[in-house]
Amino acid sequence: MGMTITEKVLAAHAGLKEVAPGQLINCKVDIALANDITAPISIKEFRQAGATKVFDKDKVALVPDHFAPNKDIDSANQVKMVREFALEQNLTHFWDVGRMGVEHTLLPEQGVVGPGDLVIGADSHTCTYGALGAFASGVGSTDLAAAMITGEAWYRVPETMLFSLKGKPAKWITGKDVILYIIGKIGVDGALYKAMEYTGDGAANLSLDDRFTICNMAIEAGAKNGIFTPDAKTKAYVEGRFKRTPKYYASDTDAKYCERMDIDLSTMELQVAFPHLPSNTRTISNVGTVKVDQVVVGSCTNGRYSDLKIAADLMRGKKVAKGVRMIVIPATQDIYKQAMKDGLLEVFIDAEAVVSTPTCGPCLGGHMGILGAGEKALTTTNRNFVGRMGHRTSEVYLAGPAVAAATAITGKISSPEDVL
Repeated sequence: MGMTITEKVLAAHAGLKEVAPGQLINCKVDIALANDITAPISIKEFRQAGATKVFDKDKVALVPDHFAPNKDIDSANQVKMVREFALEQNLTHFWDVGRMGVEHTLLPEQGVVGPGDLVIGADSHTCTYGALGAFASGVGSTDLAAAMITGEAWYRVPETMLFSLKGKPAKWITGKDVILYIIGKIGVDGALYKAMEYTGDGAANLSLDDRFTICNMAIEAGAKNGIFTPDAKTKAYVEGRFKRTPKYYASDTDAKYCERMDIDLSTMELQVAFPHLPSNTRTISNVGTVKVDQVVVGSCTNGRYSDLKIAADLMRGKKVAKGVRMIVIPATQDIYKQAMKDGLLEVFIDAEAVVSTPTCGPCLGGHMGILGAGEKALTTTNRNFVGRMGHRTSEVYLAGPAVAAATAITGKISSPEDVL
């Protein structure tokens, strides 16, 4: 019986020749990840279980990125607990302020995760790493504690949905548009506990940054994981970066899929998700007039260098609209440095935007851009639930970096064509 790429990665980590959807398995993990919100809970559970040592100091990664730099005493105490645990356990992968970045951008960049890995993280967007051909999924903090102790986690093997991509996306279309389009079609529970596999010649036309964004938001469709088959672009990305030996898997031609969906990237329009669900999508031509108070470019979906460059290219020589706040957040220190070297940060500052140190910040309503009552934000982040970025009466609209930059310039949700 043929297997999908998801099934192959799971089988390899369960020590089995094959697995099938619905099967319960126990797997060895390559990386167990937590952040400054979820790690303290995991650490407490770790202690309560009577554990004294993590299963492998090289396979536990802690990244304090949500409230970092610390926004208040409570967040400072949370990070203090994480820092002390990391030092006590002599963890290889701990990034403090000055070194840290947004976790789901940082780990691939630093070569901590790679093709063929099984990664669990106490953060729902851990599924990002499927872009490299890894099986990666979010778990609760208690499950993460168990993995830190045993190096193992249990799974029910998910069914797989196949998304066949064809064509080349038009200018300005990014992975954000692709995944918003898909979620708009299938809904926020359209892939519930399923694997979302992407294939076809269109997949080859997507950059790794696009793929990271698409896999990141698999959870917004209720999926267990998102995954791409590694190709030449994947191999070029991990070469000289990934710190272990990559393992490349691909689905068998006779693999079974529960659903299939064909998507033509060449005809896709820019997408905007209206409040209060990522599935409430509209094409940019059907947005109407929506004035905004704030624009954010950043997060684990769109804080990469390519995102910043798209925004900067549109904003060069222009100003942020009067009455609008624009916040730009490079996702890692390396991205920050490259953007600084190439003059992108100067473009943003000249446009009267503010540039932040790497942080999740406003994405979860943490800090660095909280919305007040009735305010509206167009953001490149990944969720727009009620109260996600601040007051319960505020509104969050999701889009890619081109729409974000154009919106910052005009003060209303706009296409990049509107500012050229």
